[in-house]
Amino acid sequence: MKEKIDAIQAEALARLATADDTRALEDARVAILGKKGSLTEISAGMRDVPKEQKAEIGQLLNTARNAITAAIESKQAELQAAADAKALAGIDLTLPARALSHGSLHPLTLIRHQAIEVLRRMGFALADGPEIEDEFHCFDALNTPADHPARNEKDTFYFDSGKLLRTHTSSVQIRTMEAQAPPVRIIAPGSAYRRDEIDATHLSVFNQLEGLYVDRDVSLGDLKGTLEYFFREMFGSETEVRFRPHFFPFTEPSFEIDVKLHAKGQAPKWIEVAGCGMVDPAVFAAIDAKRSDSSFSPDQVTGFAFGMGLDRLAMIRWGIKDIRLLIENDIRFLKQFA
Repeated sequence: MKEKIDAIQAEALARLATADDTRALEDARVAILGKKGSLTEISAGMRDVPKEQKAEIGQLLNTARNAITAAIESKQAELQAAADAKALAGIDLTLPARALSHGSLHPLTLIRHQAIEVLRRMGFALADGPEIEDEFHCFDALNTPADHPARNEKDTFYFDSGKLLRTHTSSVQIRTMEAQAPPVRIIAPGSAYRRDEIDATHLSVFNQLEGLYVDRDVSLGDLKGTLEYFFREMFGSETEVRFRPHFFPFTEPSFEIDVKLHAKGQAPKWIEVAGCGMVDPAVFAAIDAKRSDSSFSPDQVTGFAFGMGLDRLAMIRWGIKDIRLLIENDIRFLKQFA
């Protein structure tokens, strides 16, 4: 049996040495080490070997198997190297490589990060809340009457359960005040949803950032100073900011905020960028009723709130004419921000 093992090993090594492609190498491997291979078959005869010779014969079989396996691996490496060399033949390695495209943050992400950075420097903390809301947090607690247009199914996405997709992130302000006694100083960036017809300036899903500050003796001057500083940090220190009286159910007095836009080649013009105001006492009363205490009693605290569309800020910042560009994933548009 020793002679048979030596012969099989010698024949196998000779056959492997002459294999000139991977198909021939695989055929040789199967013929030698496969289920019906020559070395496998002779290994099956170990049961007939006398007990005193089993150790010696077993060692010879292992030696032969290891030698054949090593020869197969060596031949595989040799054939692969030859294939690689053939594939590279004729290639000029001195030619410059193709330029790789670099990814970048989306413009909405860039404007969001900058806005959060500015407001956090002023002491505002980030807050979050669910996008699927109930009417109390989205409307009732914000002093929005039952007949307000925003509560109509033509303006808001309702579910059969009676819940809705939030129309603003003001609901996060309500949930924060329910969970936290004054002082409260938070910002709530996130998605909001309204049944708007999609055009160059409107989307049914948009990105909002709202803020709330409640404490003792918070004044209208605090609101004005905070937002003037914010918009000058966003658009430049020379940015002109104005406040126009307006109406919102949840603030009193209320204002819309404009900044003067200086576009190249165009006359300066005022652009609306945000809404704001002092928190209406009715909102504080709703919070106290929900909390069953007087933490937000209008006799003890005051506060201001503001909200703005991040999509609109991005359009103003980079002169984007059509809001739909922000959601179309056109690489020609997005690569400008790389």
